[in-house]
Amino acid sequence: TDEMEKGIFKSIHHKHIFTEDNGVTIMIDEFNYESPLGILGKLVDSLFLKQYMTNFLLRRNKLIQLHAES
Repeated sequence: TDEMEKGIFKSIHHKHIFTEDNGVTIMIDEFNYESPLGILGKLVDSLFLKQYMTNFLLRRNKLIQLHAES
């Protein structure tokens, strides 16, 4: 589990969950964050940030998968 102590976000909580299914390791990310700046932060989140963070995690997980399987 990763938790932001200081930073630009109001909060970030990122949990990695690993399970096994028929000899295959499955990784699930639980990623929760709160944008700063109240209503302005919520607007930026809905217009840009949510999609950016989703794509970032998907790219990162592909790299982890490639590294783990090599």
